[in-house]
Amino acid sequence: MVDIKEGLPITPSLVQWARERAGYSLEEASLIFKKIASWESGEALPSYAQLEEMADKFKTPVAVFFFPTPPVLPSIQQSFRTLPADEFTAIPRNIRLLLRRGQAMQINLAELNDGINPSNSLITRDLKFSPNTSIDNIAAEVRNYLGISVEEQTSWKSVDEALDNWREIVLARAGVYVFKDAFHSTNYFGFCLYDAEFPVVYINNSATKSRQIFTLFHELGHLLFHTSGVDIFDDSHLNYQSDIDQKIEIICNGLAAHVLVPDNVLDKMLVGIQISRVTAEQIAKYFNVSREVIYRKFLDRKMISPVEYSAAADAWAAQMKTKSSTSGNYYNSHRAYLGQRYIDLAFTRYYQNRFDQGQLAEYLSLKPKNLPTFAEKFAWGGL
Repeated sequence: MVDIKEGLPITPSLVQWARERAGYSLEEASLIFKKIASWESGEALPSYAQLEEMADKFKTPVAVFFFPTPPVLPSIQQSFRTLPADEFTAIPRNIRLLLRRGQAMQINLAELNDGINPSNSLITRDLKFSPNTSIDNIAAEVRNYLGISVEEQTSWKSVDEALDNWREIVLARAGVYVFKDAFHSTNYFGFCLYDAEFPVVYINNSATKSRQIFTLFHELGHLLFHTSGVDIFDDSHLNYQSDIDQKIEIICNGLAAHVLVPDNVLDKMLVGIQISRVTAEQIAKYFNVSREVIYRKFLDRKMISPVEYSAAADAWAAQMKTKSSTSGNYYNSHRAYLGQRYIDLAFTRYYQNRFDQGQLAEYLSLKPKNLPTFAEKFAWGGL
């Protein structure tokens, strides 16, 4: 008599592939999924609820588990040529999963846009720089390309508004999608993945809003040099990079300060001003940037000592408490992570009958049961 197994007819080898790709040993995964060894051997099959949970944990679309063989995907490490191998290996599992999610989002964008970036301009295609180019020249060209005057920037009423505006501007005028997520790591602020058609930036939503703005421009710097990058708190990896890669990283680190606070504007503001932490705070509020960015400019001008800079940075870091602008609401958080433009794109293609609700949920990184509520909140006509 044939033994009929209950569950979904997934491909057993795909379970092992997804687990290993996510960086879990069989022992580690068994603590989460008690029957995963049986699923990998084909002796048992998961229920839909179990498969959905496994897909979420391993950051793998549900549909992939039904493929006859594992898909061939490029190694994420190949994208990060400026990061030494040892440094890449040290990246925590949860950050690696986010890197893979970034790859998946690039695939989503290509599918939803028929392989062509819909933006009228793409900054990574239009602007070309050498690592020997002056950072002042790079910053001036980037700012001119984005088309935002200092007057417009300083009219924004808060850092929150500034972050939302910069994110929209980088997409609308530069063709770069900016996604967010909770990285659950204080040492990682963001990353970018270069692609000739769909470069993307990911930002740690747990960081302060001013730090998120800094990270956005840091990663934009990497994309301008056609490299993927990771914004890490510790810059010790610079010591192991080639001269060219070091120059690129230094440019990326300084790009935000040069774009967001043009030197010629700051120099005029500093005439006759007594330099202090209070001064830095006032100027930072004017430009909607962090106090550290302004203090770093003071340090570069030798207006303060390295000791004072470090002391102020430590004091300000101690004051900071990460806050969520979404008040912990799952749907609001998810909207902030994806961005309304991407959400609108996915729903537009759904309304055009290009795919079903299951695929729509995949594009939106939602569980199918959460899709109706999300659609009611953030889609024009619901489902």
